[in-house]
Amino acid sequence: MRWVGLQSHHRVVLQLVIIGLAITLEPLTIVAFILLLASQRGTWKGLAYILGWTACLVAVIAVVLSATGGRPPRPHTAPSTAVLVVKALLGILLIWVGIRRRRRRGLPRKPPTWMGWLDRMSPWAAVGFGAFMQPWSLVAIGAATVVQAKLSTVGDWLALVGFCLLATWSFLVMELYATFRAKAAEVRFGQLQTWIEAHQDQAIVVGSLVVGSWLLGNSIYLIVS
Repeated sequence: MRWVGLQSHHRVVLQLVIIGLAITLEPLTIVAFILLLASQRGTWKGLAYILGWTACLVAVIAVVLSATGGRPPRPHTAPSTAVLVVKALLGILLIWVGIRRRRRRGLPRKPPTWMGWLDRMSPWAAVGFGAFMQPWSLVAIGAATVVQAKLSTVGDWLALVGFCLLATWSFLVMELYATFRAKAAEVRFGQLQTWIEAHQDQAIVVGSLVVGSWLLGNSIYLIVS
């Protein structure tokens, strides 16, 4: 029984790591942050963006933890099955996003309307922008995974903190680089933006299909096992 519980714990931690990586490497949010850093007072706006992003992510997790009390529903009960069904549906959503983006690959796209006012954005507006830019499908998957986490030890809480840091990691690295190596960062970020824009569709297709298929398969396996 203890071995089963340990396996379940490791499975949840692995899921949080994968979801955290998917969040932090989401192409559109990385490009948005690069453009924000390149705008006037970019480093201050970048810091405000990170604060808004992190506060929103922490708020979602706090709501989930307040509802569960850090105690996941027991396996093979109605609540635990409902969580797995939600995760399976979110996996299907990601697969659909990947298939849809693959079909539209190569078609001309208009830049998002918010790109035009990044230069005029105030740091306070950047806080809200950070919250707005959350990839909500992935955040929802993370929240559903947190429901399954049993937070009974310091290690469990550290894993949760690690998830939040991992989901914010790319922005933290870019913010520090832009602060201490401004000239080099301008060149590097320009190159990175060009590369991402050229490979954005492929990244979204592969990421959505891989994460969605894994999530769907894992959820179905746990439901029927």
